[in-house]
Amino acid sequence: MMTMSEFRSLFHNGLIKQNTGLVQLLGLCPLLAISNNVVNALSLGLATTMVMAASSGAVSSVRNFVPNEIRIPVFVLIIAALVTVIDLSMNAFVHPLYLVLGIFIPLITTNCIVLARADAFAAKNHPLHSVVDAVAMGLGLTLVLIVLGAIRELAGKGTLLSGIDLVFGEAAKGWVLHVLPNYRGFLLAILPPGAFLALGMLIAANNWNKARVARRVRHAVPAAA
Repeated sequence: MMTMSEFRSLFHNGLIKQNTGLVQLLGLCPLLAISNNVVNALSLGLATTMVMAASSGAVSSVRNFVPNEIRIPVFVLIIAALVTVIDLSMNAFVHPLYLVLGIFIPLITTNCIVLARADAFAAKNHPLHSVVDAVAMGLGLTLVLIVLGAIRELAGKGTLLSGIDLVFGEAAKGWVLHVLPNYRGFLLAILPPGAFLALGMLIAANNWNKARVARRVRHAVPAAA
């Protein structure tokens, strides 16, 4: 069984303390390539989270039966099988979005975030803890992707939820939010260099916030004493 303290610790670790996008800086290729709008970012983030949760649970369940010498090939095989399921499912049910995301869905297999958590955590812990850790890490990545996608989409097009019709059909085109009407756009924001600039600003903001919290703690300790 998992205690509430362990549950909170795993989520705090995945969402904030070891956030894969802002702290560990893992899996930057899809992070920068797909985050040109909120819909693409959210879709890839959720797909990665599902693969991480399923693969971590599977790896944790078989960890005692896999020889140490072949653990990495076995983990990659498990991840590849799960990615294939996600890939075929998206191709079948959200084909237009699948075409937009393209090669980045199969590339989840080689995403270092997925394999790193499988080897560093799932291979050493209980299946329940492993799944919760994977979900927390995946949601941490998804949040960064969404914020990055929102910044780039707003700066590049002046909209939010552009492309949502790829998921819900033509009727969903009216769901697009035109935050900046008559905005002519800023092309750099939706190109890869814009992703580097936006991610750099997010990392800087995260580091500034951590330093601010650390200063507060240092000042609070003498006062308490």
